[in-house]
Amino acid sequence: MLDYLIQGGTVVDGTGTPGRTADVGIRGDRIVAVGEVDEPAKETIDAGGLIVAPGFVDPHTHYDAQLHWDAYATPSSLHGVTSVIGGNCGFTLAPLKADDADYTRRMMAKVEGMPLQALEQGIDWSWETFAEYLDRLEGRIAVNAGFLVGHCALRRYVLGPEATERESSPEEVERLVRLLEDCLAAGGLGLSTSRSSTHNDGDNQPVPSRIASEAELLELCDVVSRYPGTTLEAILEGCLRGFSDAEVELMAQMSARANRPLNWNVLGVAAGQEERTAHQLRPSVRAAEIGGRVVALTMPIFADNNMSLGTFCALWLIPGWHDILSLPRDEKIAKLHDPAAREEMRAAAKGTAFDRLADFSNYRIGDTIAPENKRFEGRLITEIAAELGQDPADALVDITAADDFKTVLWPLPAGDGKDDWEARRRLWEHDTVLLGGSDAGAHLDRMLGSPYPTRFLSDCLRGRQLVSVERAIELMTDAPARLFGLTDRGRLIPGAFADIVVFDPETVDSGPARRVYDLPGESLRLTAESMGIERVFVNGRPAIISGQPVGELPGRVLRSGRDTETVATR
Repeated sequence: MLDYLIQGGTVVDGTGTPGRTADVGIRGDRIVAVGEVDEPAKETIDAGGLIVAPGFVDPHTHYDAQLHWDAYATPSSLHGVTSVIGGNCGFTLAPLKADDADYTRRMMAKVEGMPLQALEQGIDWSWETFAEYLDRLEGRIAVNAGFLVGHCALRRYVLGPEATERESSPEEVERLVRLLEDCLAAGGLGLSTSRSSTHNDGDNQPVPSRIASEAELLELCDVVSRYPGTTLEAILEGCLRGFSDAEVELMAQMSARANRPLNWNVLGVAAGQEERTAHQLRPSVRAAEIGGRVVALTMPIFADNNMSLGTFCALWLIPGWHDILSLPRDEKIAKLHDPAAREEMRAAAKGTAFDRLADFSNYRIGDTIAPENKRFEGRLITEIAAELGQDPADALVDITAADDFKTVLWPLPAGDGKDDWEARRRLWEHDTVLLGGSDAGAHLDRMLGSPYPTRFLSDCLRGRQLVSVERAIELMTDAPARLFGLTDRGRLIPGAFADIVVFDPETVDSGPARRVYDLPGESLRLTAESMGIERVFVNGRPAIISGQPVGELPGRVLRSGRDTETVATR
């Protein structure tokens, strides 16, 4: 007897082939039949009019901390995500010496926007090894979760406070190698690292991985090559600003030395930027020449992303802006009102991924505090400035200053025209590009990329219709599962794990981003409800019904070698 029979739905199996009406039989944690199924089941689900697809795989998250207090990795699972990859950008919570817990918490609060209160109150931090960290989650999560090993954690464990000050000695490199071996043997999915100047720790010093020599990094890539089912992820300076020749070569060498794919985050695309896009794909070209494989992540929707002139966000990463935005209140007001200073700020952002963010006219006012500002909520700054007879920048400064610079600012989407989306669609056909980059679990009060599966499906079914629903599902299931070598996941076929999402094609979508204070310590985050997600199964058990968690914990920790297979670089 089957445990579940999903009957009469349109099965879109993740391979890109046309959907077909079929039944899906589940027994234990596996799909055992797809087609006409007449075997009786303990529970039969009528899926008439619904689409039945593999669960979505999010390749770039930071749920390393949140899963300790939120087993469902919300809101990702609400939007049909059944497997997540964490430990990205060089940041993991293990290995960890007890004396370094405070440093790690403050670093994660700074670089990944995780509220410090939540990190302090939501986790007991009592593990040391990577194995102990993974064991802590086993049997206690509702999604499948795999974790890369963060270069920063490795260096802090071996070098201590000097990890942010100097390169490692030959003896320390040997210790780093042995430590990474232990982590990969325990099931770490590979190595992640950051060499980006946007990543500073809680003391505003470069994070440990930024100080590592290229020789150290490449030796660690050699370690990865010796462990099956592993991979690489890297964030470099050029991810946002354009890769240098040296970075192109380093990324290619990392992949070739590890004999594993390397992915990076995130590739922005717009019409008229073909030369820049081609430049950003140079690491993929060079890697292929020497036996490696480099893949860029790109998002298929605009993630909700707000800014602030008062608290740390992307604006503070623009060269020279941090010094201005961190000035005392009155000095900051004067500086921001100075046209010459504003022109210097705009010039610093020109040619970078922050260019549009630096234009103060490109904002909508969000939540405000001062009573006199309530009338501005939800309105474009250009409209407000015209009404007040001010320059948009002056109007924005006055509004935010009245709120003690706590005003929530929503930037307008860039590159939202038909040609822009066609440029993105063409890029999705490249085998060197993968959909993803949600950063789910990070930047919790600033950014919300986790609902991208439902928003993309809505766009494909009832919006721009850039690709078929079959192709959209393939890009979010089979494609990421194959890149990470997830065994028996990503396709809805007999023998695969029963990670399944059942959704209504007429209504599937995401609700708007909203602010909630539901993290440990009543900390703030952004979230969004799902629409049209009827059922989510993880390993054959229900996790979500009608868009709500059911209390089951069917997720598994995905360990390299056991739950993954080695992916060829050629």
